[in-house]
Amino acid sequence: MSRVGKKPIPLPANVKLKIGEQLQVEGPKGKLIVPIPAGVRIEQEGNVMNILRDSDKFAALHGLTRALAANAVMGVSTGFTRELDIVGIGYRCDQKDPRVLTFTLGYSHPIEFFLPAGVDAKIDKQTHIVLTSFDKQLVGQVAANMRALRKPDPYKNKGVRYTGEVLRKKVGKTGATGKK
Repeated sequence: MSRVGKKPIPLPANVKLKIGEQLQVEGPKGKLIVPIPAGVRIEQEGNVMNILRDSDKFAALHGLTRALAANAVMGVSTGFTRELDIVGIGYRCDQKDPRVLTFTLGYSHPIEFFLPAGVDAKIDKQTHIVLTSFDKQLVGQVAANMRALRKPDPYKNKGVRYTGEVLRKKVGKTGATGKK
């Protein structure tokens, strides 16, 4: 049996479930829908949710469905956070509108980044961005899109990176060898 799939999911008091063709999870932060594949069932017993499968043929979907359901429950109750740092001289981010971030990343023009609905951003000191959302996949994708605007340079380590990301700095040119 799947180690991930057999773990029960505890339900906080402020989270409501609706089990049908798909699982609807509703809480104080928002509402998420998790698809339930064929061969996998969801049962609620009090304040615990269990994911069960019909046979070993559905083992991969068993663990996947449990992980998606656990992320949905955690997201609507507490939410998810992703942090980014902007490193480099003159690199910064400004927020003029709650849905639009303006990045200055060494290009000839500023880049306007539009936040999707459900993701909120907070900027500290123009170089630290905190993204929050109730949808784990959405906040992760938005953070990856922001990082892709200027990936960290392996030679100077400048660019947009996740907070706590460890980068390996490459050695540059060694110069002329002196041979003639």
